[in-house]
Amino acid sequence: MNLDLSEEHELLRRTVREFAEERIAPVAEELDREHRFPYEIVTELGELGLMGIPVPEEYGGAGGDTLAYAIAIEELTRVDSSVAITVAAHTSLGTMPFLLFGTEEQKREWIPQLASGERLAAFGLTEPGAGSDAGATRTRAELRDGEWIVNGAKIFITNAGTDISACVTITARTGDDEISNIVVPNGASGYEVSEPMRKMGWRASDTRELSFRDCAVPEGNLLGPRGAGFAQFLEILDGGRISVAAMGLGLAEGAYELARSYAREREQFGKPIAEFQAIQFALVDMATEIEAARGLVYRAAWLKDEGRPFARDAAMAKLYTGELSKRVADRALQIHGGYGFTDEYAISRLYRDQKVLEIGEGTNEVQRMVIARHLGL
Repeated sequence: MNLDLSEEHELLRRTVREFAEERIAPVAEELDREHRFPYEIVTELGELGLMGIPVPEEYGGAGGDTLAYAIAIEELTRVDSSVAITVAAHTSLGTMPFLLFGTEEQKREWIPQLASGERLAAFGLTEPGAGSDAGATRTRAELRDGEWIVNGAKIFITNAGTDISACVTITARTGDDEISNIVVPNGASGYEVSEPMRKMGWRASDTRELSFRDCAVPEGNLLGPRGAGFAQFLEILDGGRISVAAMGLGLAEGAYELARSYAREREQFGKPIAEFQAIQFALVDMATEIEAARGLVYRAAWLKDEGRPFARDAAMAKLYTGELSKRVADRALQIHGGYGFTDEYAISRLYRDQKVLEIGEGTNEVQRMVIARHLGL
């Protein structure tokens, strides 16, 4: 593939970077400290068309490709992960299931309000007892008199509990040996959303536990064929890993840039610490690995856009950028010294935000399992 981006992609990058630096950066520390969801920013992102980048224009989206979407997530994460994961989870996990598996009626009902950013959507897969082993889901849905009666719980779900959340698509056992996806609208009787979870990072994003107690939803809220849920969520996760890989790339870029800037300003022993070879070599290694990561992320996005198999490459990109962002954030904080250990410097927030990139959308261990299968091992 050719890594030279089109004019449209470069324009998108500039637009998102300008927005992130001018609108998000000044309030990121405050949002993080107050654990406050960025409603105003989400509204503005919607007005810019960034809440539905890969959604076709006929459904109210921007009609962009996966590469454009990855670039936007990269640029948002470069400044703030909470905003980035809000967009990524809403798009990859909340909206794409409707686009991939919904009936035309379901698409017309849900996608326009989601692609505009007017409402948010979530995907409920993880359960207290079913994390990496997602097939062990225990939430059940029984069809009674034209309604699905849902009982169970989900945990670590993004975007389900905001004032503008519209729905959550959940995996549920609809039979002893079948898993299906069912759309549960916010406000449905028997559907309860917990208070926001207290987290080490991503503090301005919405993360909740969900419970369903005889929650009744119409039979028509089944998304795709009954019993196809397992294959559906595997496909959803494959695409979602590209956006999380883009987050790893963006966070590494942001941490590197903070360290580079600080090293040029901070003086010790009579000169900027950037003039010491140890610091230079650390920054060189960061920059080199970031370029390698960009190739992995963009290739996975390009393969998806070309309609070619991309699951292996998405897993590789997600694994590599997750581990890379850890190395870069750690080195960048070390360069900041004691100041990096205080919340007065943004590197502290990036350091905390990074860890979940090795856990969410499939842990590092799960990525290696996925890659091993594709290698025939």
